[in-house]
Amino acid sequence: MKTVKLSAMMFVQFLMLPVWLIPLLPYVQGLEGGKDWVFACGLLMGIGTFASPLVGMFADRFLNAEKVLAICNALTAALLGVAFFVRDPAVLFAVLLAAMFVYMPTWSVSSAIAMAHSSREAFPRIRVFGSLGWVASGVFSVVGATCFGIADFDVTPWIFASGAFAALLGAAIALTLPATPPCAKGTPMSVVDALGLKAFALFRDPTFAAFGLLITLAMVPFYWYVSYNAMYLAESGFKYLTLTQNLGQVGEIVFMLMVPFIVRKLGYKWALVTGMGAVMFRYACFLAAVRFGFAAGDFGGILIHGLAFGILCVGAQMYIDSAAPAELKNQAQGLVMLLTNGIGLFLSNLVFYRLLECNLVSSDPVRHAWTEPFEIAFVGALAVALAFILLFHPKKSKG
Repeated sequence: MKTVKLSAMMFVQFLMLPVWLIPLLPYVQGLEGGKDWVFACGLLMGIGTFASPLVGMFADRFLNAEKVLAICNALTAALLGVAFFVRDPAVLFAVLLAAMFVYMPTWSVSSAIAMAHSSREAFPRIRVFGSLGWVASGVFSVVGATCFGIADFDVTPWIFASGAFAALLGAAIALTLPATPPCAKGTPMSVVDALGLKAFALFRDPTFAAFGLLITLAMVPFYWYVSYNAMYLAESGFKYLTLTQNLGQVGEIVFMLMVPFIVRKLGYKWALVTGMGAVMFRYACFLAAVRFGFAAGDFGGILIHGLAFGILCVGAQMYIDSAAPAELKNQAQGLVMLLTNGIGLFLSNLVFYRLLECNLVSSDPVRHAWTEPFEIAFVGALAVALAFILLFHPKKSKG
């Protein structure tokens, strides 16, 4: 029963985001003055992640993690409900930024809850339900269009209403989870503890420092796909943006179950190199599509997402769980979220938004030349893979 509850938590936790985040940039582009806010909206997830260590500190010291999760989900629902009524892109950005400050920390909190009540090797089997939830989010657009007659659902405010509904469900599920009390409750507390920054002490270990730097750089080519691929698909003529991109999560369901096996057989170092290889394969596929009109390349680039995500993101969570002491588990998970979904995503948007600006072909309608961005993403992934080989030397893990 405990595993069922944890799996349901993951399912809904990852259902509530993609329904509005994946089509967000095309939606914002359609608002009056929205084109000026595309870059800022692409940073929302990354900026929101900066709150993860602080929220993790509350779960480590003051309040049961499942209660922290319930509060964050309820606040997310309220803010997405407000976003449904907003049409000004500047105000929309502010509302969604507030939503991401309370939503993004739930990724690390939910992971810490799952790991507290299961083994590290069993974690991907629970986390795979998050992939199922991400895939299921595409159903909102199909139901909205076919059952309620909402034309072009993915570029309407109903994406926010769908997210709010899922967040409310997530808050209710969180209240049913097994108790996960704060391990560091009652221990002496410094300013560093209060800011949720104590997990940064892990950087004193040279191996962890190399991991932290390289996993952050890995996110630069990795997260370009998450932020801007819906724009690429829209410009390529795809209609159901969320549903099409969610095919990557279909593959993720299979690949996620393979992560413990890959880590056990290869160790963290070569597992992460394999993850970067998957990122390289993705951009090789997209290049084949734009250069040679190889339509299957688009689907190959999407379907490989599961292997890249499973190893780079979930594998990173497994590694940091093995490296962090018990009293810092939530903060440490918040730290890896900050490195990957925060700093890494920010750098990714900074690089690729400028690249897209330089490759703008038409402003009305918006069209880009995609060859150069894909080439640079491929080379970047190759460089990070080589850096992992040369600089990251952890002890081989049993997963």
